[in-house]
Amino acid sequence: MASMRRPSFLILSALAAGPLHGYAVIKEVARLSADTVHLAAGTLYAALDRLVGEGLVEVDREETVDGRLRRYYRLTGPGASALAVEAEQMHRDALTATQRLRGSGPAAAPSPA
Repeated sequence: MASMRRPSFLILSALAAGPLHGYAVIKEVARLSADTVHLAAGTLYAALDRLVGEGLVEVDREETVDGRLRRYYRLTGPGASALAVEAEQMHRDALTATQRLRGSGPAAAPSPA
């Protein structure tokens, strides 16, 4: 399985806490990324449409607020599984990198002579 793109990972992470509407997803992604990822609305909705198509996210409900439709999205079971697999892989990769940087990993680079 190919590695998940960071924005998708953050969107799924945001939805792991419960259903959110689009603007709330944008704010939560910014918060989760320590304000390093800023999703434009068009980018978010394209990603959500793709994630819905992949069965990782689904529409939870819709409501009208100030005459505008607000759609809430939620993580599906397969979405939670995909997020867990990706998080575990990222954890393993980060651990390997940290070990190698400390020179104590199983495949640490040789010291210069």
